[in-house]
This record gives sequence, structure tokens and C-alpha cells, in this order.
Amino acid sequence: MSVKSFSRTGIDWEEKMGVYNIAVIPGDGIGTEVTEAACKVLDAVAGKFGHQFVYKTLLAGGCAIDAHGVALTPETLNECKKSDSVLLGAVGGPKWDNLPGAERPERALLDLRGGLELFANLRPAILYPQLSSASPLKDENLKNGIDIMIVRELTGGLYFGDRGRRPGGVMPDGSPKGMEAFDTEAYSEAEIERIVRVGFELAKARKKKLTSVDKANILESSRLWREVNERVAKEYPEVEYEYYYVDNAAMQLVRRPGDFDVIVTTNMFGDIISDEAGMITGSIGMLPSASLGKPGMPGMYEPVHGSAPDIAGQDKANPCAAILSAAMMLRWSFGLGEEADLIEQAICAALDRGYRTPDIAYTQNCIRVGTKEMTTRVMESIV
Repeated sequence: MSVKSFSRTGIDWEEKMGVYNIAVIPGDGIGTEVTEAACKVLDAVAGKFGHQFVYKTLLAGGCAIDAHGVALTPETLNECKKSDSVLLGAVGGPKWDNLPGAERPERALLDLRGGLELFANLRPAILYPQLSSASPLKDENLKNGIDIMIVRELTGGLYFGDRGRRPGGVMPDGSPKGMEAFDTEAYSEAEIERIVRVGFELAKARKKKLTSVDKANILESSRLWREVNERVAKEYPEVEYEYYYVDNAAMQLVRRPGDFDVIVTTNMFGDIISDEAGMITGSIGMLPSASLGKPGMPGMYEPVHGSAPDIAGQDKANPCAAILSAAMMLRWSFGLGEEADLIEQAICAALDRGYRTPDIAYTQNCIRVGTKEMTTRVMESIV
């Protein structure tokens, strides 16, 4: 397995003459605004390089519940499977908070990941020099910068294990416990090995350092996780391998974030660690992600931030994470590295010129702009 074989969808894009079919799922809240921004930037790239991006807008999340009664219909999942890639905004909001767990908007994410067989979530956490003042960390903790790739297992573990409620029996003093809720963490060797290999391949192509995060002092699933990691590590002697318990990893990320390169971890721990990494880089509004599976299946790309219903429709959302997610799509699903580089450089150029959406407007000399103008400023460096 190589990074290239993992990242490509297995389609010969030269034969497709630069035509790419993208399933766009705006979702809820600010999802509509940021996916619209990402598509505008993609169209600017298409115009410059002669590509054609064909979009099909689909419903998932709370809006799908309102329209169809479920967060993700089989028809929508099928359309995603037929696409070359999926661009997702965000799902959820207080309107649907009182629904049972299996009926909430977030169920769409689990069903998309499972239905598209997307087992690896890549979340880069980068501290842009222009936004160093936005990090809550002291300068001494940032002296080595932050450039981390978090590899999160996406279709196993606690989020996909058996769950439910049952009579809880009695307390030691004989009083009734009432109902008891349970969620099960389970991983197989095959599930662990495939995500671990993704981590090692990425580390081999970067700074040759991999950190595995688990809770092997307590959890049996983590003990198996570490055993598989250590076995696979022997096949990558050029990669420095280390492991941390998740609580220590969380502390070290704050203390010395510049010492990390690639972090590979479980579904739940990855969910938490990646959000922490987002906070120390200044704003989750700048963090993209890619969810990938086996070659031949479309990848799914989405910003890390949520639906932020409190600012939806107010032209305040930061579009950069969605735009950077589109850049990841160009690189990982379509093999368009030059085009992806151009988008990332355009983001940096807009930041260099001082443009900031409210979430990253930490200094008085910056130019505060909304979602639409930030998108325009990014596009200025592309067209």
C-alpha cells in the first residue's frame, strides 16, 4: 500500500477529459454558505486549468429530516456512490436536538461513512503564521510551529459498536440503579491494521514520525490497537514510532505541539484530539478534512467546524475550511496537486493581505470581512 494508491479513486482522469462529478451536501446552518464558497473557488480553478466540475446538490442532515423524515435517504447515498467525490458542509442544529439518537441529523454522517466505506479521516492541523496570534498557546510553545496530520479511524470503535439501554440492577446498598445505558468499543485486527498503515504511509511521505494514541492501560481494545501498531511498525524502520495514552497526548499537544507529525488513533479519541488540535491552531474555521476508503469509492470532504446555527445566514461564517477541504479533494481524489496547491496559496495570500472573518479577526489592524468577501479575496489569487 502507498499513499498514492490509497488517495486515488482508481479512475483514469485523463480519459474523463477533466470532467468531475461532485455530490454537494450543504446540510444545515452555515453548511450552505461555506459549500457555496468552496464551489465558487472550484469553478475559478476549473476556468484556469480547463476542468469541468459538475455539481449535484443533495439533502442530508436536519434538512433531510424535514423533507423526508430521515437524515439520509437511500437515494441520496446511492447518488453519492455514483459521484466522483462528495463535498459536505455541516449537519445538525438545536431544532433537532430532542430527537432520539438514531434519528438525529448526525446519523447522516455515520451512514455516509459506513455506506461509502470511508474508514480513514485525515485532519490536517496547521498554524498559519498570519494567525499565530489567534492561538491560545504561548509563543514558547509555538516556536516549532504546528503542522500535524491526524489520522482518525472512522467506521469502527465506540461510535459503531452495540449500544442500548437495559435494567441496571441494584447498587451495593441494595437500592435500584434504574435504567442503564451502554456503548461498546470494539476493533478487529484488520480494522486496526488498515488505518495504521495509512498513518505510516503518510508519515513516510512527511517528517517520518508517527504517534499512536490509545488507552492501553485500561481498555482491551486499545491493547489490541497497540499490538497491531507495534507489529506494523517493524515494516517501516525509517519511521520513528511512539505511542501515548490519550490523556497524556492531550497534554503534550498543548505543551509541545510542534513535536508531532502524524497521529493515528481510534474513532472517539480522534474526534476529541482533532478538535483540540483545531483549538490550538487558532480556529476550527480554518481546518479541513478528508474521509477516504478503498480505491474506486468516492472520498468525502468537509470542514471540521459544525453547523453554527447562531450565525447561519448572517455572512459571518469562515469559508476557508470548506475551501481547503475542496483543495484536499483535488489532491486526494482527483490527483490534481497543482490545483490544490494554488487554492492553499490563495488562502495564504488573502491572509497576508489582512482579510479576516470574525472568528480569526484577533488584531485591530486586520480587515474584517464576511463569508462572501473572504471567498472573493481568495479567488483573486486564482483567476
